[in-house]
Amino acid sequence: MSDEQARLGELRDRIDDLDQRIMELISARARCAQEVAEVKLAANPGQEVHFYRPEREAQVLRRIKEQNPGPLSGEEIARLFREIMSACLALEKPMHIAFLGPEGTFTQAAALKHFGHSVVSVPMPAIDAVFREVESGNAHYGVVPVENSTEGMINHTLDMFMNSPLKICGEVQLRIQHHLLVAPQNRDREITRIYSHQQSFAQCRQWLDANRYGVERVTVSSNAEAARRAAGEPGAAAIAGDMAGGT
Repeated sequence: MSDEQARLGELRDRIDDLDQRIMELISARARCAQEVAEVKLAANPGQEVHFYRPEREAQVLRRIKEQNPGPLSGEEIARLFREIMSACLALEKPMHIAFLGPEGTFTQAAALKHFGHSVVSVPMPAIDAVFREVESGNAHYGVVPVENSTEGMINHTLDMFMNSPLKICGEVQLRIQHHLLVAPQNRDREITRIYSHQQSFAQCRQWLDANRYGVERVTVSSNAEAARRAAGEPGAAAIAGDMAGGT
């Protein structure tokens, strides 16, 4: 065995040991979360108990980033801990999160970034439907778009807040990256039609004018719907994000 192989073997054994310790600590944290739920339920018999505390989560993530020694960035560490907290919270009580759907929208990406992947995502057909779902108690929280750097404020969302008892309890900043998507069978075809949401067309207007001038642009209800249509239509493409491309 060479010196390199011996050294790699030692490092891999060390990684295996660290993985085991990490798993044990995560399991201990999960059991502690279950005990928190038991204490809350015992202290509030027959009452609605709120297990998710946005201010507590923000406090934990802020402390984690401040104490992070590296080499992972603060954002990466926060993302990992958010998923751990999401999984632990699901043991207490799974949260239902309404978002502007369908599946694969940037709003869903924002919801998962904020709440983690252990929640139950509930796609809604319109912004006002998200508000109604939360107001009725069918969803614990809702996620709606408020502003984008290209087109400004989302007026419909602001109008809904004017007439709703719901309050903003958190915000998510999401970097938007659009892709021109085509189905595998369309890779060698000329693109004759592009589907997308009106916001995405506005954000990509300069690129489209420079690279796909004259191609028909068809506005649809969401980028996920755009990807769905492009997947089954010869010569069609869609402007959408990664999640929509996977739907």
